[in-house]
Amino acid sequence: MTRTIGFLVFSDFNILDLTGPLATFEAGLVVSRGRPYVMTVLSEDGGLVPSSCGLAVSTHPISRESFDTLLIVGGQGTAAAAQRPAVIRYIRRASRRTRRVCSICTGAFLLAAAGLLDGRKATTHWQAAEQLRRSFPKIRIDSNQIYVKDGSIYTSGGVTAGIDLALTLVEEDLGNEVAQASARDLVVYHRRAGAQAQFSSLLELRPTSDRVQRSLNYARERLHDQLSVDVLAAAARIGPRQFSRLFVRETGETPAKAIERLRTEEARIRLSQSSDSIATIARRVGFSDPERMRRAFLRIFGQPPQAIRRLARRAAIR
Repeated sequence: MTRTIGFLVFSDFNILDLTGPLATFEAGLVVSRGRPYVMTVLSEDGGLVPSSCGLAVSTHPISRESFDTLLIVGGQGTAAAAQRPAVIRYIRRASRRTRRVCSICTGAFLLAAAGLLDGRKATTHWQAAEQLRRSFPKIRIDSNQIYVKDGSIYTSGGVTAGIDLALTLVEEDLGNEVAQASARDLVVYHRRAGAQAQFSSLLELRPTSDRVQRSLNYARERLHDQLSVDVLAAAARIGPRQFSRLFVRETGETPAKAIERLRTEEARIRLSQSSDSIATIARRVGFSDPERMRRAFLRIFGQPPQAIRRLARRAAIR
């Protein structure tokens, strides 16, 4: 069975919003050794459409052609595209004859402008979530998820989250084995759970020196160990007192708080992707007991581990 995939772009779209999912479906083509997908890139008028980085792509004009799956990208030009009546009419019309309608990043604003997200749960890039919430109050925004499925409508977070969403679609269409092989072909995780946070603590800490970054990398690989300031300082190759001062100056957090965040983030992933007990997960990521992990979850995520696991299981069933 061959499925048709349409990608809707506009001037100043984000190139990775397009190429990430495209490469994912292409990987599905390669590993399945068949022809499960035929892909078309669309725009309002067709022809060459420039992305925000200046690279232009060749497109077909929107028409009455129907697709199995329609993906709407995001990017700097989203606001202007949302004001194009022909584009919004097309999305609204296409949704009635398309099995799945999806958005990448701020492409959710186009789905919202077409009225497709009213009363639904949805996500977008975490930096744009509040704007989406204010502009379209009927949407139930969950900016803490990488992607959300609500019926036949799928929304995803920022840029690379489109790859996670596309892997989910490949798994729905072609099965878990093909999706896993596609992820290996792309050299990405298969697959980050939809309920996983959109951004990593390692990225958010953003140390400026190699020494602090080295200590964080060391910690990330050994979360189950005792990670005292002395141990982290040794990994950074400086004295403990100097390390503590440097760490706070560069990250804005104490080493203990940063390690707690890394452990909590890893525990959240394991809760979403495994059936291990909460006590087992707590022990494996370095918490001394489940209660300590529960308190960390409440501080960082505002929910206990049990609630995070329920959200992940509901997202996987949908």
